[in-house]
Amino acid sequence: MDEPLFWLGHLYSCAQSEEAEELLFGADHDAAGDFQRRLWERAEWPAFTVPLAADHRLHVIYRTVADDTGTDYLLHHPDWDQAELLARDDGHFMGPGLSWPELVTAADNALPGGSTNDPHARLLLLLPAFGDDEVPDDAVGRLTVALQARTGVEEPESLASALLEDQGAPGPTRWTTSGRGFSVNDGEYSFRNPANRFALSADRLARVATALAP
Repeated sequence: MDEPLFWLGHLYSCAQSEEAEELLFGADHDAAGDFQRRLWERAEWPAFTVPLAADHRLHVIYRTVADDTGTDYLLHHPDWDQAELLARDDGHFMGPGLSWPELVTAADNALPGGSTNDPHARLLLLLPAFGDDEVPDDAVGRLTVALQARTGVEEPESLASALLEDQGAPGPTRWTTSGRGFSVNDGEYSFRNPANRFALSADRLARVATALAP
C-alpha cells in the first residue's frame, strides 16, 4: 500500500469515464499496468483488513486465479458461520456494498488490528465497493486529501470529483431504511438490495447493516 502505482490499478474500476481514467493514470499508465499485471500473477492472494466496531472485519482480497482474477470485499465476524460478500470488483462486478457514511466510518474509526491505521489508505482501499447517490458536500475534499496522501496524481481534486460522479460499474445507488430498520439500497447488482433474487436474506442484511452502521 506504500506503492502509489498500486492505487492507480486498485481504483481503475472507479474511473468509468475517459476523463477520469486520464486523470487517474496520467503519464503512469504503462507503469501502473505493469505493476498490476505482476500483482495478478502472484501465487498468493494479497489480502487487506480494515477493523470495525465489535470485532467485525472488512477484508479486501485479491483473487489471483488464472482466468478469474478480481477483488472481493467481504465482511466477517468470529461468531459468524461465513463471511458476507458485499461487493466483487471484476468482469462481473457486483455491488455496491457500502454507502458513503459506512465507507467513511470504516476509514476513520482508528481501530487497531488491520493492515493499516491510515484513514486515507483505508478510504481508497474500500472505495471500489462504494456507491451512493447522496454524497455530502465535503466528500470531494475528503477524497482529494486521500488521493494526495497515497497517489502521485497531478490533479487530485479533479480526479476526486470524477470518481465520485462515476462511482464504478454500478454507478450511484439510492440507500434507504427497510421496514425492519436496517440500511438497504436499490442497486441492480447489489447483494444489499432485497429486491434482487441473489440478495442476502433479511437476517443477514440486518447483521451486515449493524456491523457497518456509522
